[in-house]
Amino acid sequence: MKKKLVLGTTVAAVLAAGTFGAVSANASAPAAAPAAVVKADAGNDNLFQTNHLTVEAATDAAEAVLDAAAKENQRVSVAVVDRNGNTIVTLRGDGAGPQSYESAVKKAFTAVSWNAPTSELVKRLEQAPNLKDIPGTLFLGGGAPVTAKGGPIAGIGVAGAPSGDLDEKFARAGVAELAK
Repeated sequence: MKKKLVLGTTVAAVLAAGTFGAVSANASAPAAAPAAVVKADAGNDNLFQTNHLTVEAATDAAEAVLDAAAKENQRVSVAVVDRNGNTIVTLRGDGAGPQSYESAVKKAFTAVSWNAPTSELVKRLEQAPNLKDIPGTLFLGGGAPVTAKGGPIAGIGVAGAPSGDLDEKFARAGVAELAK
């Protein structure tokens, strides 16, 4: 009887700690862009709901990127990040260079942070050259935002092709996969 009580108490404590950790993590997450926010409880201004990609959807998008690159005999890496810049999935294509993995993550982060393709953001550096100093960003073509209800919900970054234009073309193939 004592063993069952101790085991039951332990399980309850672990479940409570996990629930507290999940609630704490969600409560501390930065707010999403206003266009992507839907009130979850009209009577409570402290709550909001945002749209997020599933791991399955992010993986489908990443695989679409690798397929598009393979059709053009390009070896790339792809990263899909959520609205907060957290990596959902990364895939390093066969033969992709070692630098491409990290570059893909940074391009995805940059695209979702400014809700713009990274090729457009490169142009903004002319007016604000210190943008490139923001940690975790990479202002090279190859990143594309994913939007829902007018706001950014994810970013797709691709690196490894000979040009940022090709990287971004492949990233857009991932965005198109999500639109199906």
